Amino acid sequence: MYAIVEIAGQQFKVQKDQKVFVHRLAAEEGSKVEFDRVLLVDNGGKINVGAPAIAGAKVTAEVINHVKGDKVIVFRKKRRKGYKKKNGHRQSFTAITIKDIKA
Repeated sequence: MYAIVEIAGQQFKVQKDQKVFVHRLAAEEGSKVEFDRVLLVDNGGKINVGAPAIAGAKVTAEVINHVKGDKVIVFRKKRRKGYKKKNGHRQSFTAITIKDIKA
């Protein structure tokens, strides 16, 4: 059984007991969160598609911890002009474990 759910503006395909990294959520570590914007549920070949979301469907997850992603280097250069600009960025993520999918 899997579901496609919208979490923090992005769509994820999730299954029970799966670990997912999503954009930073405003929740404490160890707390439970529910996502009610479920777009599709596949229960053993029986597919239920929402328009746009399925009414009454929920995905329950538990927050494991908050982490930072790998550093991304942004480097800009214009040749023969002496222009160089280097910048770095680390995205903040929340690691969650999917506990239950209710159709």
